[in-house]
Order: sequence, then C-alpha cells, then structure tokens
Amino acid sequence: MNLRPTDALLVIDVQNDFCPAANGIGGALAVPEGDQVVPIINKLAQRLEHVILTQDWHPPQHISFATTHHLQPYESIEAPYGPQTLWPEHCLQHTEGAALHAALEIPHAELILRKGFRRHIDSYSAFLENDHTTPTGLAGYLRERGLKRLFLCGLAYDFCVRYSAIDGHNLGFETIVLEDATRAVNLPGSVDETNAALAQHEVRRWKAADLWAKKSDPSFGAG
Repeated sequence: MNLRPTDALLVIDVQNDFCPAANGIGGALAVPEGDQVVPIINKLAQRLEHVILTQDWHPPQHISFATTHHLQPYESIEAPYGPQTLWPEHCLQHTEGAALHAALEIPHAELILRKGFRRHIDSYSAFLENDHTTPTGLAGYLRERGLKRLFLCGLAYDFCVRYSAIDGHNLGFETIVLEDATRAVNLPGSVDETNAALAQHEVRRWKAADLWAKKSDPSFGAG
C-alpha cells in the first residue's frame, strides 16, 4: 500500500508535561522515555505533507486532576460519563508544561487541536471527549480537507493514542499506529488492554521504518 496525498500524520500530545523534565520545564505527568519520540516524529513529519498536532489544554481544577477531588494520582472516580482515572495536575493552560516540546520541528503543521479544555469532562481522544459523544471537530476538519488515512504517533500509547486511533476508525478513517513513535504510561495492564483493543478494532500497528520504505516508492502520490 503506497502513501497517498490523502494521508496525514496525527501527532498526539507531545508536550513538556508528558516528557521527562528538562531545565526545570515539564515532567508533571512524564511518560517514560516520552521525549525519545521527538526525533522520530520530526523525521516522519518530513515525509508527510499533512501534519496535525493535538495539545492537552486543561483549566485549573479539571475533573481529571487528583487534587480536584482531594485524592491521590492514579486513583479512579465515577464521573457522569463513566470511570475517570485521576492524574497529577498537568498541561495547565498557558503554562510551559502545556507547551509543545521545544525540539519538535514541524513548521508545516496545518492544525493544532486543543482538547480537554472543558473543566467537567476529560478528553483522551483527538476526536471525542470522554463521554464518547462530544466531538472535538477534528473529524469534520479531516473530511473537509479530504484526508482519509491517519498515521498516529505521540503520547501516550495506552491512553490518548489508543482512544484517538479507535475513535478515528469508528468515524470512518483508516488509522495506523506507529508503535516506535509512541511511548506508554504503562499502568497495570494498560498496554495489554491497548494492544487487544487496537486488534479488536482492526487498527494496524506499524513501525516508523514502514513509512520510510513506502515514501521511497516511486508511485507515492499516485492515488
């Protein structure tokens, strides 16, 4: 299968707070080795014309913060829309922690989609908030642009990448996760559950090198 002009790279939440702290910036909810995806994503972005970034963008006292409920991180509550894992405060609006990682080099990115900005509902997926009903608007954007196949990368594999890939598939897009361009939070069982969920929804898992080979195909862009 050749790369096509209707392909896009969807870069999920490569933000300072999801990466190990550097120079005192970020790390509030660091994904192990999260910063190691950045050079891979930069290389991927050079090979795709269309690139879309997402950005967690939480207000203070967000429903997903453990401090909002006077509980400990990684405990769970029953939100109106279902179970909600509680996290350390992260990606607060207008903070350095919420900023995209400084080493990302994607000047041709066409859209930065912010999610999780509603105080009373979390948003893992780039397509739907955690009630699985409220849209972010990304599906409509992609359809109007004629973009049909999405290669997903970023943070974290077992949460925002997972739900974005599955929701994208359910909304009619072909979604492929580039495993080595992601990293996982790796809560107990979360990676195994993600692998099973992606398989159930027929979301394929490729390596970034699969795109290098396909980009070099002389028929790239033929349709």
